[in-house]
Amino acid sequence: MEKATRFYLILGFTQIVDSPHYARFECPDGGSTFSLLLTGSSFENGSIIYFESENLNQWVDDLKLKGIKFEQDPTDQSYLWREATLSDPSGNKIKLYWAGEARLNPPWRVEKRA
Repeated sequence: MEKATRFYLILGFTQIVDSPHYARFECPDGGSTFSLLLTGSSFENGSIIYFESENLNQWVDDLKLKGIKFEQDPTDQSYLWREATLSDPSGNKIKLYWAGEARLNPPWRVEKRA
């Protein structure tokens, strides 16, 4: 848990709950939060965690200076997002990205409702 909380603090999040088995972080903008829970059982997580920043390239450069290793540097994707990929100490895959207008209004946007 200590390695994981240190990692997310380095990424720039603010820790707002701290216990031996649980931590909650506040994202820098927008009032969003996320949590970490330490469990006794092992598992594989096929999910990817996404964090968006308009200053993606600078964020990645700053994190590299702090020792964070990336699997993929910021790269333009065919779906109009720019993404960098890394993993946290528990092996969870993380994508730091900037999508801008394409996040809510990609050229292939549809409007389906129930």
